[in-house]
This record gives sequence, C-alpha cells and structure tokens, in this order.
Amino acid sequence: MSNPITPDEAARGKVGNIPSAVFDAFNEAIAAHYDGKRAVVLQCDVVQRIVDKGFPRHEIFGHHWLDIEDAYRAAGWDVAFDKPGYNETYEAAFTFSAKKGEQS
Repeated sequence: MSNPITPDEAARGKVGNIPSAVFDAFNEAIAAHYDGKRAVVLQCDVVQRIVDKGFPRHEIFGHHWLDIEDAYRAAGWDVAFDKPGYNETYEAAFTFSAKKGEQS
C-alpha cells in the first residue's frame, strides 16, 4: 500500500521531469543578466532559449517547465515571478537574487 506523497516529494518529482535544457536556458539567461546582486530574466527570453534548444513552445507551457522557482530556491536563490494582471501590459519576468549570506 502506498502512502500519500508529501509536498517535498512532489516538488522533487516535478523538478525531475524538467529537461536539463530548460535549466540550461535559465542558467544562460541568469548569467547574461546578473549584475552582482540580481538577474531579471524575461519569460519570453527564456522561452525563446528553450525553443532554440529544440522544444516546442506548447510543450514548455503544457508541461509547466517554467515552474522552476523551488529548484532555484534550493540552489540558493530568492526567486520572484511577476506577470501582468488584468489590463496591464508588461513582460512577465523572473527575478533571481542571492539569498542573504550566500552572495559572493
């Protein structure tokens, strides 16, 4: 008999289903935009990087591959995602900043 999955197990399973190319795309974008304190990465930029690696756009969104916040938080980043609300017109973006005490 199986036990219910815990939130931690679910998060680990989700991250395990994200292709490494998605993390490569995020890592490239973070490195390109990092100013020593934070990196603001536009969602459209990272999506294009993933598409350029051979993945169809519908798979990126259909499989929720952009839900990477928990993985990057576990790696030492504070991650915030901001997208436009109703009647707003700006690009959705991820902001990555080093957690306090972990800046180089």
